Amino acid sequence: MTQPQFLTTQQHRRIAYHQTAGQGPGVVFLGGFKSDMTGTKALFLQDWAEQQGRAFLRFDYSGHGQSSGDFLDGAIGDWFEDALAAITQLTTGPQILVGSSMGGWISLLVAKAIPQRVAGLVGIAAAPDFTEDSMWTGFTEAQRQMLSTAGWVELPSDYADQPYIITRRLIEEGRTRLVLRDTLDLPFPVRLLQGTADTDVLPSVALRLLDHASSPDLRLTLVKGADHRFSTPECLAMIPQAIDELPNRGQA
Repeated sequence: MTQPQFLTTQQHRRIAYHQTAGQGPGVVFLGGFKSDMTGTKALFLQDWAEQQGRAFLRFDYSGHGQSSGDFLDGAIGDWFEDALAAITQLTTGPQILVGSSMGGWISLLVAKAIPQRVAGLVGIAAAPDFTEDSMWTGFTEAQRQMLSTAGWVELPSDYADQPYIITRRLIEEGRTRLVLRDTLDLPFPVRLLQGTADTDVLPSVALRLLDHASSPDLRLTLVKGADHRFSTPECLAMIPQAIDELPNRGQA
């Protein structure tokens, strides 16, 4: 596998990325919480982009994959800044953002910051506001107390051998990045893909986002039996199909 290139952000974080040249609008993949750019969906999309001659960018947030930093030092705002730097400095013209899980939240933050650079958005089990609505809301009083006193709490994970360590900063900083409390205007087409068997991001989250956001063309596809990974061949094939539904607005 080829070695990544690196981008140094204004915050002095070193972001690893792989970029494929091609026609636009370009596609940018934004991964999930504690995921990296070598995941199944990211690599599938790169292969698809190469076959289509489509511009494509995948990258690791700081504290993820091959980028600099410690995961436990990071928060939603840091990873949003990383995504914003990657998109504004490495791509030109409107881009289609493909956000998986936490990447869906990051994509929405990017879209609010630079809507003129977004041709469309595809959310895969998008998880806006999850630090508040899933983590904090689901904590017991003992967990909240430990978060306050120790500064961290452990959460079991279906996707890792070790539990996730959730920091107080992740929760508190996340409250400054919530997108479902105020107007969410998305002036471009949006496609949301959601599995009904997803126990990490429930279908109710997708329905809430569908109801809350304003867009000229916003559609939600529910896939019966699909889980949070959304990585079966059938699910993977739905991602480029969703991209192809979006108008060809601009060139990369």
